[in-house]
Amino acid sequence: MTETADVVIIGGGIVGSSVAYHLAERGCTNVLVVEREAHQGKGSTGKSMGGVRAQFSTPVNILMSLHSIDFFSKFDEVVGHPADYRPHGYLFAATTEQHLEYLKANRERQIALGVKNVSLVTRQEIEEIVPQLRTDDVLGGTFCPTDGFVDPHSVMMGFMLRARARGARLWLGAQVTGIETEGGRVAAVVTSRGRVETRAVVNAAGAWASGVAALAGAELPVEPLRRQLVPTEPFDALPQRFPMVIDMSTGFHFRREGRGILLAWNDPAETPGFKTEFDASFVEKILTRAASRVPVLAEAQVNARRAWAGLYEMTPDHHAIIGESPTVGGLYFANGFSGHGVMHSPATGRIASELILDGRASLLDASALGVERFAEGRLLEETAVL
Repeated sequence: MTETADVVIIGGGIVGSSVAYHLAERGCTNVLVVEREAHQGKGSTGKSMGGVRAQFSTPVNILMSLHSIDFFSKFDEVVGHPADYRPHGYLFAATTEQHLEYLKANRERQIALGVKNVSLVTRQEIEEIVPQLRTDDVLGGTFCPTDGFVDPHSVMMGFMLRARARGARLWLGAQVTGIETEGGRVAAVVTSRGRVETRAVVNAAGAWASGVAALAGAELPVEPLRRQLVPTEPFDALPQRFPMVIDMSTGFHFRREGRGILLAWNDPAETPGFKTEFDASFVEKILTRAASRVPVLAEAQVNARRAWAGLYEMTPDHHAIIGESPTVGGLYFANGFSGHGVMHSPATGRIASELILDGRASLLDASALGVERFAEGRLLEETAVL
């Protein structure tokens, strides 16, 4: 039996759930979300570090963060579900003049776009925020108090529960096997649960997005890249509350997670691919960098079995691809967040829903995020990637 839907969203993670929510809030409720796993959030959403920050280097990412952080701050009352937004701040610590000038230039851009509370901090002020930091080579940095963290799974569930309450449907354990086109436009989605006729399809398949695009004969420059996170056992030698701290000399960053500390570092030797297993040899690499910047972390206990790996969905310029395919009408992309999918999910849902319903986005000029930019050489290059 063939079903019909106004919009079919492929992927039930935080991005797909946000698109469903924003469509439903606008009255577009004949929406079907197709998720191949038996539960939501099994892809990148459930493995995210959950950070949210306005401290980016490009206008488009700063604007998306501004909207999203404001949304997270009101999420509980607006959506009726907790986001667990914790504005503990992000602290970037620079160890070279080049990095410090970079932070200063970013801050000017952030302030010009409306992020009014990003402050330059001295080495002494950094020492006051996190006294355990080794700062002999730190020249200064930037701090934004409204940056912080959310619970990705809770945000995803909030979006989806509200969308479903409005009439959207969710198919779990359903594999998309084909996207039919007719006259250069999307006509139907074929799934393991049946065929669904539709005029609009949203690709929200995360790291698997290029394969989904290919089902419709479209090309999408998104590739998976493994990111690994290491939590410590309960650790009291650092404050109970402190910001996400980014050591710009190595890219090592860390934050409090419950009673322990969550350690993150993007290994430059990592190669693209669907590698979702945690590599035990990563523990020594990250602990070396952790102990170098935060000597007390040398005493932290780590159980490699509690560590995990997830996939970033990388684009050539580390910016999202949001918009309609130039080759397949009715096929919309919400992909390639390069590690910022959770934090930008509110903005993404709003932009994608407006493009589908209105043909334009009110939050920003969405043409900058179109996939055409790669062929046309209009890359956005985000350099503040963690």
